Amino acid sequence: MATSHGEKHCTRYKLQKTTRERGLSPVSKAIQEFDNGQMVHIDIDPSVQKGMPNARFQGKTGKVIGQRGRAYLLQIRDGNATKELISLPQHLKPQKY
Repeated sequence: MATSHGEKHCTRYKLQKTTRERGLSPVSKAIQEFDNGQMVHIDIDPSVQKGMPNARFQGKTGKVIGQRGRAYLLQIRDGNATKELISLPQHLKPQKY
């Protein structure tokens, strides 16, 4: 059988909500705004497939460096490399400290 190479392959447990979290996320997550230079955590919301960053960035922290439409442009350290990532605000959390 052919192997699936879809958008959510190899994420059986990583992109899965618990029983109590099932369903759509609140609208407040979609309308949150971030400033340039603000640090944010990437917490992927599996109920929103559009604007979802790759699953390898789940749990990483990055800096907002710009905006593209409704999405934010993030700068993330991945080992020694610096990468740019585009993500919708539903998949981001502001850093508390």
